Amino acid sequence: MNSTFPETRLDEKDVANEVPKGKKKGKHDKPKPWDDDPNIDHWKVEKFDPSWNEGGMLEVSSFSTLFPQYRETYLQEAWPLVKASLKEFAISAELNLVEGSMTVSTTRKTKDPYIIVKARDLIRLLSRSVPAPQAIKILDDEMQCDIIKISGMVRNKERFVKRRQHLVGPNSSTLKALEILSGCYILVQGNTVSVMGSYKGLKQVRRIVEECMLNKMHPVYNIKILMMKKELEKDPALAQENWDRFLPKFNKKNVKQKKLSSKQKKPYTPFPPPQQPSKVDIELETGEYFISDKKKSKKKWQERQEKQAEKTAENKRKREESFIPPKESAKPVDNSEDANNNVTEMTMSLKEKTKKFGKRKSEENINAETYIIGSSEQPSRKKSKQQRS
Repeated sequence: MNSTFPETRLDEKDVANEVPKGKKKGKHDKPKPWDDDPNIDHWKVEKFDPSWNEGGMLEVSSFSTLFPQYRETYLQEAWPLVKASLKEFAISAELNLVEGSMTVSTTRKTKDPYIIVKARDLIRLLSRSVPAPQAIKILDDEMQCDIIKISGMVRNKERFVKRRQHLVGPNSSTLKALEILSGCYILVQGNTVSVMGSYKGLKQVRRIVEECMLNKMHPVYNIKILMMKKELEKDPALAQENWDRFLPKFNKKNVKQKKLSSKQKKPYTPFPPPQQPSKVDIELETGEYFISDKKKSKKKWQERQEKQAEKTAENKRKREESFIPPKESAKPVDNSEDANNNVTEMTMSLKEKTKKFGKRKSEENINAETYIIGSSEQPSRKKSKQQRS
C-alpha cells in the first residue's frame, strides 16, 4: 500500500528522550547545584538587606483597621512607641481618633516590600488588645501572627463563654501551659484569640483552639499530647518513626442528659368541659348558705383550732422521737446438742492447760542449792535410824 507521507520509525533512544504532552521541558527542570547541598538551609528566612532593593517602592501601599472605643486611651499613650518602631523601616503610621482607625503606609524611603504586611499585622494586634511592646515584636522576620475568630463556632452564648473559659483555665494555667509548649504568645480577648510565634506553633494553637470551641477535645488532653511529643523529640532513634503508638487516645464520652417529662396530651373532644360549681352552689349544697354570719365565723374558728391541735400534736411527736431509745435485738440462746458439746470440750481443754501451767510454775520455783542440800541430808537420817535400832 503506497502512502503519500514517508514512513518514520522512532529508535529506542528517541522514545526515551520524548517529552510527555503535559510537560514542557525547559531550563527550570534542570537540577541546580544548590539543591543537594547539605550546608544550605532551605527553610531559613534571611534578614532583608536594603541593598537588594536600592530603587525603593514604585507605588504607595497602605492598610487601615478600626479599633474599639475602650482601646482609645491606651493607643494614645502607646502611639509614640509604635510610630518610632515603624520609622526604622520607613513606614508612616497615623492614628485617627475621630473615625477610630489606625493606618500604615509605605514611603519613598521604604526598601523592604514585605514590611508593610508586618505593619498591617501590628495594627491588627493592637486593635485586639495586645500590649504595644509585645505587638512590636511582629516586625521581626522570624515572628508571625494569627488572629483566630471563635465567635461563629458556638451559637449559644452560655456555651461560648464556658468553652472559652476552658481555653483560659483556672488562674490562666491552661493558657500558660499552651504558651510554654507551643512557644507562642496567646491572648484570648472577646470573640478572638490572638497568637504570635513560629508557623509550627501557630498551627498547633489554631488546632487546639478550634477543637476546644467545637467541643471535640479539651485543651488539657492536647497539653498532655504536646508534652509527650516534646519528650519524644529528644530521642534521635524515634525521629523517623510514627509516634501514634506512644500518644494517648482519648475517647469522647457522651453523657446522657435528662429528658424533660412532657405532659401527655388529652384526646381531642369537640365539646367544652363541664362547668365547675361556683362557691355559692357549694354552700347551697352543704347548707352553709342559710347559716348566719356569727355561726359561720364560729365554725371557722373551731376548724382552725382543730387544725392547730393536730399540728401541735404532730410536732410534739417528732420532738419525742429523738428521745426514744432504739430497740436492741436479743441474741437467740442456742440449746442444741452441738452447743453443749462445744462447752464441755472447752472446759476440758481449759483444765488441761491449767495443769500444765501449774507444773511449769513448780519447776521454775525450785532452787538449786536447796535441792542439793536436801539430797545430802536424806542418807544421814537413814543411818541414824539404823544405829538407834
